Amino acid sequence: MSESARQEVLERLDVLVGEWEVEADFPGLATPAARSVFEWTLDGRFLVQRTEISLAEAPDSMAIVAVDPETGAYTQHYFDSRGVVRVYAMTFADGVWRLLRETPDFSPLAFRQRFTGQVGDDGNTIRGVWEMSSDGSAAWEKDFELTYRRSS
Repeated sequence: MSESARQEVLERLDVLVGEWEVEADFPGLATPAARSVFEWTLDGRFLVQRTEISLAEAPDSMAIVAVDPETGAYTQHYFDSRGVVRVYAMTFADGVWRLLRETPDFSPLAFRQRFTGQVGDDGNTIRGVWEMSSDGSAAWEKDFELTYRRSS
């Protein structure tokens, strides 16, 4: 992949850059809004997401998105305040943001996870849902919903 092609793949993520208020719909919990910031780092080669939430049951987190220099595929490296480290295959195309974890990485795979988010037409809202599958079958169950609203 040429450097210009790699840069083009990274630029698709520009819609995420900025500060967002995040509303999570955790079943059975009154959830305060979280704050999530996306920003470029290391000369624009990586996109960093930092999320903070004032809820003991939900961790603060940091994620770093990288692009494979040969294929142009995205990978999200996830870290959180519980000490959890995970790697997600990521796609971002036509306003749809997807994360998928189906194999063990830095932590065992007790369940598969996926996130699908749709960027609103105005680019200022992302509505998404995290799903999980604990039995290894094709059946996915909703874990929780997330709504990102751009705050700056």
